Amino acid sequence: MKAQEPEAEALSAEQYAALAEFRYRLRRFLAFSEAAAARAGIPTQQHQALLALAGHAGRMPPTVGLLAEQLLIAPHSAAELVARMVEGGLLTKVRSAQDRRRSELALTPRAEAVLRTLTAAHLKELRGLAPALVGALGPTAS
Repeated sequence: MKAQEPEAEALSAEQYAALAEFRYRLRRFLAFSEAAAARAGIPTQQHQALLALAGHAGRMPPTVGLLAEQLLIAPHSAAELVARMVEGGLLTKVRSAQDRRRSELALTPRAEAVLRTLTAAHLKELRGLAPALVGALGPTAS
């Protein structure tokens, strides 16, 4: 532990168990998500990109930069991901009319269909998982 870091208060066995259970449930959800994306024929990162783009609520259309931010990846990695998704028929990419330096991204009808199927499956999985996640964060986790 670094000298400038505050000492953590003692944690109970129940708190460790609650956190371990919560992380286990999250890993199971992520494993489910990866398998669902594979069954849909797309890599997990492309599924995450589609979801980030579809869920973008900003006034301006989503861009490569936004995607990099949302996926916590470097801008050049996001640009490469976008290029693969455009080539795969999942995205369109056009220069912004307002700022020619920006490329605006949009889902294709194929991407929308894939995402709709994946999202329905994920929501169903989350509904089943929610009680376990809440339970893991119950009174023993505080």
